[in-house]
Amino acid sequence: MSDELILGIDGGGSKVLIALADKRGRILRTALGGGVNPMDNPDWRQELERHIEPFRNEPGLAAIGAGLPAYGEVTHLSTLQKQCVDDAFPAIRRVVLNDVDAAHLGAFTGRPGILVLSGTGSMSWARNSAGAAARVGGWGDVIGDEGSSYWIGRAALHLISQSLDGRAKSTALTKAIYDHLELDMSDPINALGSWIDELARPRAGIAALSSLVNRIAQQGDEAAIGLIEEAADELAKHHQAISGHCETGTDWTYAGGTFSSRLLLEAVERRIGRRAIAPVLPPIGGALLAAAQLLDWPLDEGWFGQIAVEAEAVIARSRQ
Repeated sequence: MSDELILGIDGGGSKVLIALADKRGRILRTALGGGVNPMDNPDWRQELERHIEPFRNEPGLAAIGAGLPAYGEVTHLSTLQKQCVDDAFPAIRRVVLNDVDAAHLGAFTGRPGILVLSGTGSMSWARNSAGAAARVGGWGDVIGDEGSSYWIGRAALHLISQSLDGRAKSTALTKAIYDHLELDMSDPINALGSWIDELARPRAGIAALSSLVNRIAQQGDEAAIGLIEEAADELAKHHQAISGHCETGTDWTYAGGTFSSRLLLEAVERRIGRRAIAPVLPPIGGALLAAAQLLDWPLDEGWFGQIAVEAEAVIARSRQ
């Protein structure tokens, strides 16, 4: 049917983006909410339900693709995630998949490739020419997530505490972070400790500091540059660990907000030894593609191009 609509859900640690699209690749309506990672947000279900509620009775809605963080990683949480989507859309075709799987699907439009993701967390996902998938990383902030925004933000806090103590060289990161957080540097321990103690979402709050690290690194601060380089080391390890799953020379690409840093992307490219290809679709496009595949839509380059343009516009507005 030409009037069928699809819904894509791109969940993450920092936000959830929802988009309603038609068969021509036009995004008709969107919603943006807070993070829905059940590993660090006990209120993830209420957040997700609140933002999908306006789409539940959408006329013409025929399929849903939901890319959700931690799905397929922890059994009881995955069951709850699927139940949440099933309860909201019981009579509509739907598929729930890991958010990085959805990002890979969009980036390569179903083709083989390696995706390195660095957002609030980090992971690499690959699919070979036989269609078999593999993943590395994604162990969460306590065990892993090396090279992620959270990892960079936490490392920055470690570094400025050492700098203030005299255990490390001074860095422009100290003043930048205290100024950004509007903290009193005359009492640095109390100020920063109180900020952390009062964070409702510590993981997301600390991850947000990675953009400051990138900005100070661009200004030439050695310590900030070092953190970006260390993050690149870790993300390149993800690629190295998973590359054996794919054929030699398989294309690789990236996803996640941390890669908005050109310094980071170029550093990872140097370590891998090859330039990344641009993803065809952003992660929300992958969620929409998963929904479209449920309906066997005859998708072509025109559809992908339209979704890509409109999805990037939506993402740009969400960052304002």
